[in-house]
Amino acid sequence: MRTYRLVGARRNGVWSAADLNEQQRAAVEAPDGAHLVIAGPGSGKTRVITHRVAYLVKGGVPPGRILLVTFTNKAAREMLARVHDLLDGGGRLPWAGTFHHVGHRVLRAHASAVGFTENFSILDREDGVELIQQSLVDLGIRDRERWFPDAPVVADLMSFAVNTQTDLARATRSKRPDLEGFVPDFQRVANHYIQRKRALNALDFDDLLVMWHRVLVEDEAVRRHWAERFLHVLCDEYQDTNRLQGELLDLLARGHGSPMVVGDDCQCIYRFRGADYENILKFPDRWPQATIHRLELNYRSGQPVLDLANQSIAGNPRQFRKTLRVVPEQERPEAPRPALVPTTDPEEEAAFVCQRILECQADGIALGDMAVLYRSHAQSITMQVALAQRGLPHEVRSGARFFEQAHVKDLLAHLRLVENPDDELAWRRALPLYPGIGGKSAARFWSWLRGQPRALDAVLSPQAAEQFSSRGREGFSHFQAVVRQLLEEKPRARAGALVDIVRRGWYREHLRARFSDWRERDEDLVQLGRLADRSAALTDFLAQVALLMPAAEHFIPGEPPEDRLVLSTIHQAKGLEWRIVFFIGLVDGQMPSVLALNEPEGEEEERRLFYVAVTRVKDELYLVYPMGSGDGRLWRPSRFLREVDAELFEEWALESA
Repeated sequence: MRTYRLVGARRNGVWSAADLNEQQRAAVEAPDGAHLVIAGPGSGKTRVITHRVAYLVKGGVPPGRILLVTFTNKAAREMLARVHDLLDGGGRLPWAGTFHHVGHRVLRAHASAVGFTENFSILDREDGVELIQQSLVDLGIRDRERWFPDAPVVADLMSFAVNTQTDLARATRSKRPDLEGFVPDFQRVANHYIQRKRALNALDFDDLLVMWHRVLVEDEAVRRHWAERFLHVLCDEYQDTNRLQGELLDLLARGHGSPMVVGDDCQCIYRFRGADYENILKFPDRWPQATIHRLELNYRSGQPVLDLANQSIAGNPRQFRKTLRVVPEQERPEAPRPALVPTTDPEEEAAFVCQRILECQADGIALGDMAVLYRSHAQSITMQVALAQRGLPHEVRSGARFFEQAHVKDLLAHLRLVENPDDELAWRRALPLYPGIGGKSAARFWSWLRGQPRALDAVLSPQAAEQFSSRGREGFSHFQAVVRQLLEEKPRARAGALVDIVRRGWYREHLRARFSDWRERDEDLVQLGRLADRSAALTDFLAQVALLMPAAEHFIPGEPPEDRLVLSTIHQAKGLEWRIVFFIGLVDGQMPSVLALNEPEGEEEERRLFYVAVTRVKDELYLVYPMGSGDGRLWRPSRFLREVDAELFEEWALESA
């Protein structure tokens, strides 16, 4: 196993400039004023932030007058622990926490300025969704409009509007254009939700930022108090801030003019959550005297991987230019070039990755030191099947394991009940998905159905609809239509066609109303259909699915945790690293995704995703792509592979045994 030596490791737990390389030291020891630190991947970003805090404290700045803002409580705790060590375990520590944590502390002192008392409650995500659901009932919207989206969908749109500082109409056009016709009702719900929160003396997570911002803008005395309180404001992962967070930082820093924001514009990949690329890009415009520091020395990857990253991101016109290079003391002449591996189809792609993983295991590399990355969760399906068939332990960090996901189990329930009408669990899962049918009415229907001599004939009869109330009969008619079509096609259709019948029937409307990420879930079901097409008969497909479901896991005290391969989307992998990375599905339409290409500046963000993915690797990078889907469709290699020099890759050709 290769080892890595960091330049200037911490000595005796006491801060020292000797711990830093030249670029890091320039940022840490910078004079007062505005500073933008462009920190390339693997360049020691956290080291710079923590050393900067220690440097300020050692220079006489009271810790209580330093604010460090992060995106997770875990990151805040880890940074404070490092600062504590650098200060030799003595003295006070600075303010540190997430935006919401800091906003909460401020509002406890100034809640009356925005019409709340200091003992206000905080609503978590579940509480907020429940209150929105009650608002829908109070306004009579669900009774009047049966197809109205579920409360979680409305909550996501309202939150997106707040964090991007835009109105609900624009937020809906951006996130869910298919729901634009509901905007007037969305606004009614939002207004009612605000009134309910005020009556409860409660704030949700978004309010912690909105009200914090409001009190700073509207109350000059409060703004001056907090602007004078902090002499230095530092922000980690600045490229991920949304518009509201960016304005809050500017307001806090105006009093002293010494903000230091640390991030990488080339790793701004969370626009779908509201991250505003303009915050970091236009920081020098808002702070004309700002000094820009570039951290380009990489402690993680070999130079061949960095050459690929540098050349690929060069295709984005709007950025702070930098060139990643290996720390001289860690130069590895033997570092391999990224391997470019074309495969016939996704099945061969998965087979290659599995075989190479087994070979790496044989060479002594732990599964936990390897990862498979992809653009979207649906791309992991074939890989999950291949790993399960070979008994390779793995964890899926991009979501639930494929066959454990609710929407996959919902669709499979429809197929199970037409294959085996005695499957009570399948009936009980499928029926409540339809409007007006709940768990109790599904149970009553099952009691009636099991008394019928021919269940599938009975379910299509007029008598079946009579088992439901008038409200449930319309929903049941949709269910009957799906079952009828399944029974008609089952004798002659492959399993994939049956999957498509359910997907294109009522279930797609169910996804659209219930989930904000319905398009991604719908794509999962498209992939399920392709997987099903590998089985000639429905019986074979359902048996294969059952055998691939993970068995119950038992924890034995004292037993070491199982070594597991990581499967992850690029978004989930940001900030992590592995010795070996397999980046799969590198074809146009998947990487970059076709949905992103239809959005303004979508291709630039997809290129940043590619950049993030390739810079996760320490030793070996495999760029793998299928040339076809296996059903006759041909794919083009990703444009991000085609737009860089071929000499950057070591091309592999697979031979069938």
